[in-house]
Amino acid sequence: MGSIHRFGIILLSFFILGCGRLGTYSLSIQYQPVRELLSLKDRIGPTLGIAPFQDLRPEKHYIGTHTSIRGATSYFKSDPFPLEKAISDSLHRVLTDSGVKVISLPGWDGKPDSLKAIETDSALSIEIRRFWAEGKAAPLGTKFRSSLHLVIHLGVKKEGKVFTRSGEMEKEMTLTRLTPAKMEEIFNQMLSELFDSFFSNPY
Repeated sequence: MGSIHRFGIILLSFFILGCGRLGTYSLSIQYQPVRELLSLKDRIGPTLGIAPFQDLRPEKHYIGTHTSIRGATSYFKSDPFPLEKAISDSLHRVLTDSGVKVISLPGWDGKPDSLKAIETDSALSIEIRRFWAEGKAAPLGTKFRSSLHLVIHLGVKKEGKVFTRSGEMEKEMTLTRLTPAKMEEIFNQMLSELFDSFFSNPY
């Protein structure tokens, strides 16, 4: 294959990428607490069961997109995947570090009456209603918008109740340039703000 032919294929590849899909990027989704969870163990008890989280979003495969000036779109997905695993694994790590023993609780139905039958002091489940970000490039910068909505159910055996909290958060900004690392940073900041607020006063 001649050098001119090879150069033509490279140009064609760039043209195709510029007009269609740029690629898919994985973002490390992690809850990284800013506040210390000092009284959490006293509120929820020494053991917590985590029930399977539910992803109720219409689009479950991706968590965001970025559209270039030429109209090419990049897609973003969570790492770990799927998203409910990324959030659950992250919570498991943070809560364990705070002194709470965390175990899987696949059988909890989310109702107060079933708290007596579980082996843990508390039970947690989460519905993911919204977890999405979009960036659209323009001549003067990239317009970025992100939105989170989680519904958190915390059952506390000693209280005999299930406490439900709806956490919603949105951010809009104009960035000079949007990178996967920047989108990852914004997602994790929002997740930390939401969970820090919840765990500082869970009920």
